[in-house]
Amino acid sequence: MATANEERLPRLLALVPYLQARPGISLAEAAADFSITEAQLRKDLTLLWMCGLPGHGPGDLIDLSFEGETVSVIFDAGMSRPLRLTAEEALALVVALRTLAETPGLADTDAVQRALAKVERAAGGAVDDSTVAVELDHDERLLPQLQRAIDDGRALRMRYYSASRDETGERTVDPLRLFEADGRAYLEGWCRQAEGMRVFRLDRIEDVTLLDEAANVPAGAQPRDLSEGVFHPASEHLLVDLRLGPAYAWVADYYVAETVVEENDGLRVSLRVADPGWVRSLVLGSAGQVEVLSPEWLMDGIRGEAARALEAYADAGAGK
Repeated sequence: MATANEERLPRLLALVPYLQARPGISLAEAAADFSITEAQLRKDLTLLWMCGLPGHGPGDLIDLSFEGETVSVIFDAGMSRPLRLTAEEALALVVALRTLAETPGLADTDAVQRALAKVERAAGGAVDDSTVAVELDHDERLLPQLQRAIDDGRALRMRYYSASRDETGERTVDPLRLFEADGRAYLEGWCRQAEGMRVFRLDRIEDVTLLDEAANVPAGAQPRDLSEGVFHPASEHLLVDLRLGPAYAWVADYYVAETVVEENDGLRVSLRVADPGWVRSLVLGSAGQVEVLSPEWLMDGIRGEAARALEAYADAGAGK
């Protein structure tokens, strides 16, 4: 429910143009039109009359006559003139409105477009399509759609890039919540393909479609405890020993490691991973800064893949 002050401000803003259009109107009629008492109207008029410019006094900004039973505007401080915005004022409004217009899931885009057109006209051509272009970043485009799915209890289909597998696939997800951790935004929900709760990084979601079906998170599914980070290593996860060069020492800080041993040329760490594909991507992209020490089968597999890549590169070079 609006407070008295919240109701008073729009009334004060409306009073001046209302009185300009009705010079000499009786206080009783004006009070009735605004559904207030004459006493309250006199208080509002007094407040408007007290609006002054720095160094001056009442009546310097808006001057009113209401000593008798009628009221008239003597000086309106230019409020009767059509709105003209400076280039800076128009630019700020246009950027804000275009950002709203670009936001997916906005309920009334037509209203935003109408307001945008009015502001651009008021700017007198100072701001147009050639001077302002608004483009939301990836997460900003996704967030309204994902939040709408959560609020409406709807399932969604998305294309998601899995860094650990280095592949993109489609998933049907019953969304549960959005959260931020370590400077990144995440969606958590029930993945129907994996038949379990999963966390998805928003910057790896390539596309989202809201489905016309209700989300159905199983009753026993629990959201992840984030008190110790997004990833929770478990005993069933693969234990991997890595040697990290100086440029990749951050891995020991970013991921939960069971052991960390300093060596002359870097670190030796043991950590558990949910998917060996993550280790593969890390090693192949490290330019020799990350080496797998165990398990042996993973080490051999990555070496074989690296050798095949080098061979393919050599063959491509020879064919030129």
